[in-house]
Amino acid sequence: MHSIVLLGSTGSIGVNTLEIATRYNITIEALVAGNNIDLLNQQIAIHRPKTVVIADETQRHGVNHSDVRCGEKAILEVIEESQSEMVVNALVGYVGLAPTLKATSLGKKVALANKESLVIAGELIDKTRIIPIDSEHFGLWYLLSSRPFSKLIITASGGAFREWEVSKMHQATFSDALKHPNWSMGQKITIDSATMTNKLFELLEAKWLFDTNAIDAYIEKKSIIHALVEFVDGSTTAHFAGVDMKLPIAFALLGEINEPILPAVNLLEMGEIAFSPIEESRYPIWQIKTDILNRPHLGVVVNAANEMAIEAFKRERCSFFGMSEIVLDAYKKFETIKPTSIEEIIKIDQEVRHSIL
Repeated sequence: MHSIVLLGSTGSIGVNTLEIATRYNITIEALVAGNNIDLLNQQIAIHRPKTVVIADETQRHGVNHSDVRCGEKAILEVIEESQSEMVVNALVGYVGLAPTLKATSLGKKVALANKESLVIAGELIDKTRIIPIDSEHFGLWYLLSSRPFSKLIITASGGAFREWEVSKMHQATFSDALKHPNWSMGQKITIDSATMTNKLFELLEAKWLFDTNAIDAYIEKKSIIHALVEFVDGSTTAHFAGVDMKLPIAFALLGEINEPILPAVNLLEMGEIAFSPIEESRYPIWQIKTDILNRPHLGVVVNAANEMAIEAFKRERCSFFGMSEIVLDAYKKFETIKPTSIEEIIKIDQEVRHSIL
């Protein structure tokens, strides 16, 4: 791996990707960032990318680079112009879909942290070009062998409200939902963790990546076991690793790793590990878990409704549980749709958002 294009450079995945790139002398051909211009300028000074893309034209003057472009179209231009064979897509939300499609259509590999790409359009993406850098899907990939499996299992932390009384969760605020017990992540993924939408998305990703509906998720509060595989013979294997994204990123960028990336898990310090079910009373979105695996084309509806619901919660226009109600209502309303092209997906995405305004 000689060079990469990095989308979402100032988020936690982006920052960890740059650490791995530095360690293994990988050139950064282009950096794409949102609004954290101070951090972006630090990254530019260290990595000297050929091109930089930011979200907002009004911030262009603050970026210390001679080739600064703005907006979503500029991201696609940079991917098209790039010589790199790999694009790391750590963008958040719907905005990440078009770059995934562009990169795969050009025959590039995509190290994918943008869950929404597969959730929205998994059927239309060339999965042979995708390398997942979610810790759960990396864990499944790490465990799978040629032996037949009966079930794939990923784990969930439980999110910010896993210890709250359900009655108290009705009064939870946006800032409450951002207090994740295990991880430091961006706003959207932290909210999605609290509602369990994030895990629903990861089930859909796993369906597309591993071509199976035999997948489930359990809560494991320490976030040390990321994935398990139940084999047909009755044995189960588990993937233990520290709470750190550098391991899946390193494998995605380099293919194989034969030296320490993380310290080994200290089993004696770890203490007890416990699994518990994901309960619909606490995570109402889980009602559609089985149905959406059978109708994965409805991922576009769930994603669009969820992005609108998070915005409503942020603006105090709905309660914490109101977010799930918005998504479940949209899921019911649009249950008969079945997009067969990217154009139809874009149209449905807009229709769902407009129905919630």
